[in-house]
Amino acid sequence: MITAPVPPLALSLGDPAGIGPELIAAAWTARVAWKLPAFFAVGGAEILAAAAARRGIDLPIARISDPAQAAQAFPSGLPVIDLPDSEFAGAGYTPGEPCRQGAALALASLTHAADLALAGKAGGMVTGPIAKSLLAEVGFDFPGQTEFLAHACGLPMQDAVMMLAGPQLRTVPLTVHCALSAVPGLLTIELICRRARITAAALQRDFGIAHPRLAIAGLNPHAGEDGKFGDEEQRIIAPAIAALRAEGLDVTGPHPADALFTARARPSYDAALCMYHDQALIPLKTLDFDAGVNVTLGLPIIRTSPDHGTAFGIAGKNAADLGATIAAIRMAGDCAMRRVELMK
Repeated sequence: MITAPVPPLALSLGDPAGIGPELIAAAWTARVAWKLPAFFAVGGAEILAAAAARRGIDLPIARISDPAQAAQAFPSGLPVIDLPDSEFAGAGYTPGEPCRQGAALALASLTHAADLALAGKAGGMVTGPIAKSLLAEVGFDFPGQTEFLAHACGLPMQDAVMMLAGPQLRTVPLTVHCALSAVPGLLTIELICRRARITAAALQRDFGIAHPRLAIAGLNPHAGEDGKFGDEEQRIIAPAIAALRAEGLDVTGPHPADALFTARARPSYDAALCMYHDQALIPLKTLDFDAGVNVTLGLPIIRTSPDHGTAFGIAGKNAADLGATIAAIRMAGDCAMRRVELMK
């Protein structure tokens, strides 16, 4: 029997009408070239086969009943574990045409993958892209998968920290899915300190960075310019940085965001903490769009996801780039390996 140092990774399908299923299939065909760790898909065997065919891939499916079988099956076929509820077996593959039944399958796949990771039967999970509006129609009551996973792990939602990671940059948005006008009111010293601590701990544990360096962006142009363009830097951000430094963390800022992501500045830190969603995601996607990974920090399980959406417009057209999916699988495998090493 083939053994592995960590259990195989669980891959949730994402919305079956999006590009998630075809990228899972394509990732399996690239397993040797990219030296991918063993993984298995959660549900949707027929959908995966149909998505692979649309991409021109002859995909052997290896049906398994237990994640422990995935490592042995992985070299000869894509392991797929059936979902416990058979009502999703009839969900079809219609690329670019999302529906409620497909959203229900995506939610079931996500839920079961999380259960397997929490039970230690999966070394971690890689989540496919979802359509949040459709998921809301089938009972998904969370802003995104990050918050769903915090709840599944029994943690406060604020303790699940989203980090976007690519070859050139790592960023953490301190506020995420909210109106830009709400951001100043959501920023607090405690929020910044809490998420900075979680980020630093995760960089040590999961990324092997012994002494993480965090750069914290300002909210306003020129980082407020001594209060001329806003006082959040003086009232909130700078005091948070001082508190973190007093704890021994290597933290700098507040930095003007327009200069923080330049080629000259990036080598000076390991992750940049940003005040709002686009302040973090625009530079990451500009630099590393096809290799960006969404990593959830602060969880007892490993979770990564390719940093792109469902891309319904190109689903089934063999146009979706595989890079971010490969990066997400490799990163999940690397993080899981580091956790195992720390336990020795």
